[in-house]
Amino acid sequence: MKKQLLQCLVTLLISGNFLFAQTTDDVIAAIQKEATENSQLEELAYELMDLNGPRLVGTPQMEAAHNWAVTTYKKWGIEAKNEEWGKWRGWERGITHVDMLEPRLVTLHGMQLAWSPSTDKKGITANLIALPSVADSLAFVKWLPSVKGKFVMVSMLQPTGRPDENWEEYATEPSFEKMKKQREEKEDAWKQNFENMGYTSRNINEVLEKAGAVGIIQSRWSEGFGANKIFSANTKKIPAVDLSLEDYGMLYRMVEHGDNPTIKVVAESKELGEVPTFNTIATIPGKELPNEYVILSAHFDSWDGATGATDNGTGTITMLEAARILKKVYPNPKRTIIIGHWGSEEQGLNGSRAYVEDHPEIVKNVQALFNQDNGTGRVVSISGQGFLNAYDYIGRWLQAVPEDITQHIETAFPGSPARGGSDYAAFVAAGAPAFSLSSLSWDYWNYTWHTNLDTYDKIVFDDVRNNAILTAILAYKASEDPEKTSRDKALLGTDSETGEARMWPEVQTPERAGMIEE
Repeated sequence: MKKQLLQCLVTLLISGNFLFAQTTDDVIAAIQKEATENSQLEELAYELMDLNGPRLVGTPQMEAAHNWAVTTYKKWGIEAKNEEWGKWRGWERGITHVDMLEPRLVTLHGMQLAWSPSTDKKGITANLIALPSVADSLAFVKWLPSVKGKFVMVSMLQPTGRPDENWEEYATEPSFEKMKKQREEKEDAWKQNFENMGYTSRNINEVLEKAGAVGIIQSRWSEGFGANKIFSANTKKIPAVDLSLEDYGMLYRMVEHGDNPTIKVVAESKELGEVPTFNTIATIPGKELPNEYVILSAHFDSWDGATGATDNGTGTITMLEAARILKKVYPNPKRTIIIGHWGSEEQGLNGSRAYVEDHPEIVKNVQALFNQDNGTGRVVSISGQGFLNAYDYIGRWLQAVPEDITQHIETAFPGSPARGGSDYAAFVAAGAPAFSLSSLSWDYWNYTWHTNLDTYDKIVFDDVRNNAILTAILAYKASEDPEKTSRDKALLGTDSETGEARMWPEVQTPERAGMIEE
C-alpha cells in the first residue's frame, strides 16, 4: 500500500511539472494566437490617431484621449483611471490659413506652432522681412526697428529640398559633395550670425515681438520631402507659423530680390487658462505577489503638427494591445501588471517623473518596466541600462519569445543607464530595472519624429504586432519569474573628458505647472 501511494505521488509530481510546462507554453501560444488572429491594433490606431487626434499636453484633445483610454481598458475588464499630477497651459488649435497676396495669389502650406497666440478671424496682412547678416549686436539693435509691422522670417534658406538619400541615389559624387559643402558653410554662417546678434533661435522670437513684428514665419525642415518639425511658438501676443520648405524658400527668395511679397495669416486658437494634466494608469492585479510590479510604459502625449502616430501612438497601442491580450489569456498574473500612459514626456518626462515621485512604494518594488517610444519599427535593441545582472533575467525571458521576433534583436549587457530620452529613464534614475524596447528607424528622425507627417499611414502594423507579442511575453515571464530581479548596478567607468568616475543619473524633479503665462 505504501509503495503504491509513493508511486502515485511521484506520478502526480511528474504530471504536475509537465502540466506547468504545458501551461507556460500554452500561455505563450495563446498570446501569439490572439495577437495574430484577433488583433485590435488597426482599430486602436484609428480611434487614437484619427478620431482623438494629436495629444499636445494641455489641450482638450489630450484630455479626450485620456478618457478614451480609460473607457477602452474598462471595456476589456481592466481597471483604469486618470491620475492628475500637475497643471498646464490650456490651449486649443484652430484654423491656420496662409496666403500670398502679392506679387501673385497663392495659398501656402503653413501651420501655426503649438501655443501660438491667435489672430482674429480677419487675420493679419503684412509684408515680410528676413533676419539680417550683422557684424555684431550693435548692428542688430540698429536694424531691429525695421521689423515693426512686418512678418519676420527666422529660418535659414535651405540650399536643397531633397533629402540626402535622394542625392546619393541620383547625383554625381562631385555634385553631392559640392551641395553638402555649400550647406555646411551656410549653416556655419547662420550659427555665427546668431552669435553676432547676441541671441539664439530659442529667444529671438520674443525679441522680435517686443520690437513690433506682427508675426513670426519659420520653416524647420526635417530633411525629408514635405517634412517639417512643429514645436512651440515662443511668443506671447503675435502668431508664429511654420511654412513648408518650398513655400518658405519662395518667399525668402522674393524678399532677397526686393519683390516685397505680401502675405495674409489667419491663425485662430483658444487660450483655456490653467488645466489639469494626467497620466492614465491601468492595472491588472497580481494574485500571489500583488505588491510587486511589472510596468508596461509608453508616453501618451505628442506634438500636434500631425496626429502623433509614431511618437508615440505606436508605443501607446503596443501597450494597449499587450494589456488586452494579457487580460484575456493571463487574467490572474502572479505580480501586478501596471500600464502607464505618461503625459508631458515631450516637455521633459514630466508625467513619468511625477509618477516616480508620487509612488515610491511602487518604484521600489518594480520587477521590470518595458518602455516603447521611438517609432513604428520592430524592436531591434534592448540594453541592460547599467543593471549588473540584467542579462540573467532578460535573457531567460527572451528565450520564451519566438525566434522570428528575437532574431532581429541585439542586446547589450549591462549597458549604460539612460539619462533622458524617454520615460524609462525616470525609473532607471530611481534604481528600478526599466528597459527600452528600441525600434528600427523607418526614417523616424527625419520623416515622422515631431513632424507634420506623423500620421496613421506611416504605421507598419506587422512590426507593431511583433512588438505587442514581445511585450506581452516579456511581461508574462517577468510576472511569473520565481526570483525578484536584481538592482545591483554595474561600475560605469570614467568620463573620457574629465577622467572622473561616471555617476548614476539623478532623479529629476518634474515640471508640474508648465508654460502658464503670468
